[in-house]
Amino acid sequence: MNVTIKDIELLKNLQPQQISYYLEAKGWKQAQQIDSRAIIWTSSDIKPEAPQIVLPLNSTLPDFPVSMNLMLETLEVIEKRSQLEILADLITGLPNTTIQGIVIQIHTPNADKLSGEITLLGVIADQLRKIKTELADKDYILAIKSYQERLPVFCTGDLIKENQVFIVKNTRNFTLDDQWQN
Repeated sequence: MNVTIKDIELLKNLQPQQISYYLEAKGWKQAQQIDSRAIIWTSSDIKPEAPQIVLPLNSTLPDFPVSMNLMLETLEVIEKRSQLEILADLITGLPNTTIQGIVIQIHTPNADKLSGEITLLGVIADQLRKIKTELADKDYILAIKSYQERLPVFCTGDLIKENQVFIVKNTRNFTLDDQWQN
């Protein structure tokens, strides 16, 4: 089953620079830049019917999500990978995102106060991923309980990807999943 990405907020948060890096790494070439508005990319195939992608450079334009959707559809056909797999490579940040996961690691707590880094296993772009976050006080205690009792948690924050690692910054609303609580 192929999934088509239609989430406007998700598409709005794709970064043109990250997409450019991705396209270059996959062998695409910049064919033409249209002022500071867009770049036309062509596959490395020189044939006249070689596919093209129009990459808008201004994410505030109303048609930006539509262009990102078209780009994903084109890459899905060419790469023979799902849009979700491609999207996982392109995501660099999703503000105000809710994550559900299981705490799989509690790192050594900070010495000066009740806080520390934890690692969750959660779903991002339809794949299980490790997600790191920093917690303090009652949230850190709740994470320890979740880890010990293997209870799923929810949290909201700004999901970013740094060096292929997902991190939740500004973590808030860290809670145990109500449906699993006794």
